[in-house]
Amino acid sequence: MMGTTEIIIVVGVVLILFGARAIPKFARSVGKAKHEFEKGVREGEDEPTNTDTNSGSTTNTTGTSDRNTDKNSGDRSSGSPSQ
Repeated sequence: MMGTTEIIIVVGVVLILFGARAIPKFARSVGKAKHEFEKGVREGEDEPTNTDTNSGSTTNTTGTSDRNTDKNSGDRSSGSPSQ
């Protein structure tokens, strides 16, 4: 954690680099970004957490979708050169 001396030095460097006029604009943009982030978090909490029921595919015991295993399994005579 930063102490009082470190905070004063950081504020001084920021004032020197950006000037006193840029600091309120920067603080305002940080506040708006924080507000938008919190709004997104609240909207994310309102959505249902279990989206697997809407996908229409089942999951087998290995954790892969049945659709994926059907594509990869089966005969390879569908135009693929044999090895």
